[in-house]
Amino acid sequence: MIENITATDFQLGPNLTGKRIVVAMSGGVDSSVVAALAAQSGAETIGVTLQLYDHGSAVKRAGSCCAGQDIRDARAVADRLGIMHYVFDHESQFRNSVIDHFADEYLRGRTPIPCVRCNMGVKFTDLFRLAKELGADCLATGHYVRRVEGADGPELHRALDPARDQSYFLFATTSEQLDYLRFPLGAMPKPQVREIAQQLGLVVANKPDSQDICFVPEGDYASVVRKIRPEADSDGPILDLHGQELGRHRGLIHYTVGQRRGLEIGGLAEPLYVVRLDPERQAVIVGPKRALAVSAARLVEPNWLGKVQGRKVMAKVRSLAKPVPATLEGEWLRFEAEEYGVAPGQAAVLYDGDRVLGGGWIEETLGVMAAEAA
Repeated sequence: MIENITATDFQLGPNLTGKRIVVAMSGGVDSSVVAALAAQSGAETIGVTLQLYDHGSAVKRAGSCCAGQDIRDARAVADRLGIMHYVFDHESQFRNSVIDHFADEYLRGRTPIPCVRCNMGVKFTDLFRLAKELGADCLATGHYVRRVEGADGPELHRALDPARDQSYFLFATTSEQLDYLRFPLGAMPKPQVREIAQQLGLVVANKPDSQDICFVPEGDYASVVRKIRPEADSDGPILDLHGQELGRHRGLIHYTVGQRRGLEIGGLAEPLYVVRLDPERQAVIVGPKRALAVSAARLVEPNWLGKVQGRKVMAKVRSLAKPVPATLEGEWLRFEAEEYGVAPGQAAVLYDGDRVLGGGWIEETLGVMAAEAA
C-alpha cells in the first residue's frame, strides 16, 4: 500500500472490487503512477501501450513516449505492480494521421499541434476501442486535468496545479469520451506523483518528463518535415506588407507567425516579425509588431463541452498563453482587446473559470491593421 497518499477516486463507486480499469501506459512516471493507484484500488488493472513510432535517434531520446525504451519501462512497471500489460502496434496509423498531417500543415504555412491530433485520433479513439474490447469500466490516463461530475454530466476542468495543466491539449475530448475517461492525477502536484513512484520503487520514478513533440528529436521540427516532404525546403521571397521583396528565406518550414529571429534583414528603422506565411507564393510576409495584433479568429472543427455562443468566455490561443476575455459569435471568436501570436493551425480553447467549454482550430484571423484600413 502507498503511504501518506489520499485515496484516489476513479469515480466508479465506493467499492472497486469486480471492476476493471485499463490504464494508458506511455512508459513515463505519470501513467505508471496511475497504474499503481488503479492496482491499489482493488480493481483489476490492465496496462495498454500503443507503439506509435520507431525511427532512429528519437527512439533513444530520454523523455519521449510510446517507443523503444518507453515500452520496456512500461512493461517493467507492469511487472512490478503485478498487472497485465499489452502492447499494440499503431505505428502506421500514427504516421498517417499525426506525422504526415504535421508535415502537411507546415507546407500550408500553418502552425500545427500534433499532440491534440494524437489525442483526438490514435490515443483516445484507439485506446477507447481496446479498453472496451477488454471489458473495462473506464480508461485512465496520466493527463493533468480533472473530470468533475456536473449537473448535466461529467465536465472537463483544469488541473489544480496550473504549472502541470494539460487541458489545452484535451479540448477535443468529446462528451462521450469524457463519460469513459478518468484522470486521477488532476488534483495532485507533480512532486507527489514522483513520491508515489519512489515509494513503490518504480524504475521510472526519476525519469525526465516528455519534452517538445515526441517524434521530433531535439526539437528540430524542420528536419522532420524535410524528411517527410523534401519539397518543404524550397526558398522564396521575404515580402513586406506592401509586397516589396526585402530578402530571401530558407523555406517556410523554418518560420512561424510572430517570429523575429532568423529573418536576416538589417538596416531597417524598426524590428520586423513574421506576420503570415503564403504557401502559394512560397513567401514569408513580415511587418512591424503592430501587424501581429488580431481582433478575431475564425474557428473550424469545433468540439463543445458546454454552452459557448454569445457569452463571455476566457480564450487561450496558445498552450503557454494566458486566457483572455472573448466572445464567440458564430464561427468567429472576438477578443475584447487585441491579441498577439494568434496563428492558423493552432487551437483556441474556451474556459468558464476552471471548466473547459471546448474549442476549435484557428482557420483564419482578422488583423487589427487590416480592419482599421478597411
